[in-house]
Amino acid sequence: MGKSLAVERPNDTLVSNDGTFAAGFHNVGDNAYIFAVWFAGLNDSTVVWTANRDYLVNGRRSHLTLQTDGNLVLSDAGVSTVWSTNSTDSTVSMGLSDTGNLMLKNTNGVIVWQSFDHPTDTLLPNQPLTRSIKLVSWQNQYDISSGSYSLFFDNDNTLKLLYKGPDVSSIYWPEPWLVSWEAGRSTYNNSCNAVLDVSGSFLSSDQFQFSASDRGLGPKRRLTLDYDGNLRLYSLDVTSRMWSVTWQAIVETCKIHGACGPNALCNEIPQGRICSCPPGFVATDPSDMSKGCNQTFTVSCPATRNNTKFLKLTQVDFYGYDLNYTARTSRRNCKHSCLRSCNCKAAMYREDGTGNCYQKALLLNGRHSPNSKGGTTYYIKIPKDFNSPEDQEKKIAGCPPIVVRQLSRDYSSKRNENQTSLRYLLYFVSVFGGVEFTCIAIGLWFFYGERDKPNAYVLHHLSEASIFRRFTYNVLKKATGNFDEENVIGRGGTGVVYKGVLSDKRKAAIKRLDGVQQQGEEEFLSEVSMLGRIYHMNLIQMWGFCAQGKHRLLVYEYAEHGSLADNISSEGLDWEKRFDIAVGTARGLAYLHEECLEWVLHLDVKPQNILLDEKYQPRVADFGLSKLLDRRVGPTKNFSRVRGTRGYMAPEWIMNRPITSKVDVYSYGIVVLEMVTGKSHLEPELLVPWVREMVSGGTIETEIEEIVDPRFGYNVAKIEQLIKVALLCVDEEMNARPTMAQVVEMLLLHRGEGEQ
Repeated sequence: MGKSLAVERPNDTLVSNDGTFAAGFHNVGDNAYIFAVWFAGLNDSTVVWTANRDYLVNGRRSHLTLQTDGNLVLSDAGVSTVWSTNSTDSTVSMGLSDTGNLMLKNTNGVIVWQSFDHPTDTLLPNQPLTRSIKLVSWQNQYDISSGSYSLFFDNDNTLKLLYKGPDVSSIYWPEPWLVSWEAGRSTYNNSCNAVLDVSGSFLSSDQFQFSASDRGLGPKRRLTLDYDGNLRLYSLDVTSRMWSVTWQAIVETCKIHGACGPNALCNEIPQGRICSCPPGFVATDPSDMSKGCNQTFTVSCPATRNNTKFLKLTQVDFYGYDLNYTARTSRRNCKHSCLRSCNCKAAMYREDGTGNCYQKALLLNGRHSPNSKGGTTYYIKIPKDFNSPEDQEKKIAGCPPIVVRQLSRDYSSKRNENQTSLRYLLYFVSVFGGVEFTCIAIGLWFFYGERDKPNAYVLHHLSEASIFRRFTYNVLKKATGNFDEENVIGRGGTGVVYKGVLSDKRKAAIKRLDGVQQQGEEEFLSEVSMLGRIYHMNLIQMWGFCAQGKHRLLVYEYAEHGSLADNISSEGLDWEKRFDIAVGTARGLAYLHEECLEWVLHLDVKPQNILLDEKYQPRVADFGLSKLLDRRVGPTKNFSRVRGTRGYMAPEWIMNRPITSKVDVYSYGIVVLEMVTGKSHLEPELLVPWVREMVSGGTIETEIEEIVDPRFGYNVAKIEQLIKVALLCVDEEMNARPTMAQVVEMLLLHRGEGEQ
């Protein structure tokens, strides 16, 4: 009783008996501290509980004191009380349990107060979540104060995730359009209790339950509501001492409300999400996309067809905030009803045959939705004279700014006010000069020092909260059976690909790269992190990498049906599948060319690099490897050497012309012709001229039996469209070829998915 823990004594900490947890003062900024409980022995000191997280204390004279009356008090600079337990049992003592629970117990062993009853953003095993308890996220990645997201039991006795922004609030998990039983929840229990057990299983009174992917006794775990609004279960790897995600509530993180702010669009990437502004909008704060986008135009009211038009956005969605809803109406009527309403910012029209129309008062919770079939189309009202080129959309990483929380409070005392004021003035000047010097030093350190060693910050955040991770060479060696030749599933100019089985039983394609062993580790990590951010349903997903010594390997998802080259003569690929493969491949390449964070060319499009999943959906592979092999690549610059495979290479390579995205378009055209005709690319000088000659001799429809592979049966209309598009793609003049985005539009228009 009457003992204190002082902020100025780093060794003033409580440690649990088994050494798992520690409690004490934790630095979170310049002269800013919290009293917290964290996992001991980890580099990132993972905080699991905080006393008054919204009020940081000074780095001098701040104490946590167990007073003689049994009250545990946190004082800021010895002046003001910022937090207390309000306990009144004078016989209590303080301790930290092996479960991470900070407790006050009296002499009878009764718990008078415990941190488990007052969680912040984390739930530990055997810590109950009840009606009176909720988890609240951090403000952002660097700010531990209360954020915008919370997990709690709602009035219907079910667990919910809530976004509470500065202007609006909304439930986003379970998906708000589902009634309780559709979401697998029960409202017929008012006990409102949930718990995570030590084996990694979670059970709630509303019948919601889940288990960790590594379920079982052993790993240390925590259930955390992260600052991005996702609820994740983490397990600690005892070898690497790093956390891995073993369950998460929301796979598509762009479905989390408030992800990118008003008028912004959220895009899924392996590490989470990025934000962008639609055409006609600019970022409110480019360093913090949670603030959304501002429109750069003004719409007249009342609006008419003479002064207003619509900007069309496809494969996007802005959830909620509907002015009204009309069923089974025409697209024209949907747009016209929005035109007449001054409060309507945009009209959403369902292209799935229902003809449902929604007028939007606000454009919130926006996200790209490329996986939708038919999906929705948005028509945003803009002035008639407003120009909105497609390239106006700017992708901006949704990273919050680094926040250094410096205390601005004055700790003057009445007895010596003048001296104290002078002392703090001098202190302020010193701190200001020190901060300025530190900023310069850090800048020089990043510019010079960090070039010579791996970026630990990048490595940590690539692996945490993501399936993208860094593998050791021994792990991949074991996964491939010591790189056994029997596990080889592909060979190419960039290396050998092995089939492997990871420790979590996932099948993977592991590529051992040639030609990058001499590349510096940081340079390699920079390029790999760029490739890891690329995500599209028609691109093979990278799961991780290895950069250890001279070894450079990439780990990809495994495609069950192998490559298009393996299946191109298979009768299992009917013309429906072949057409879908052509569309999907075009979509993946279009994403690389026009929608990626960085300008990416494939440079080796061929059937061997188009993989097929269990449903024969295409996944373009080996994209971006030129970035690893030749870093001087640019949209108008020459490459250090010719890329690609004979038969699929565009004429620009031979004629020493600028290499642009049109080389991929040419290769794509050859692949489509090969799918249609069944003829090998080893006859490039014959294939394209032969098809052109067949077409010029009559119509495609009359010559189609001579052109197509007769073994598979075919749809005349689809084959005709494929041949037309392929011949456009293989035009000798690169400027005459369409872009991959235009190829997608042509094929989808034919399939009836385009605008009518």
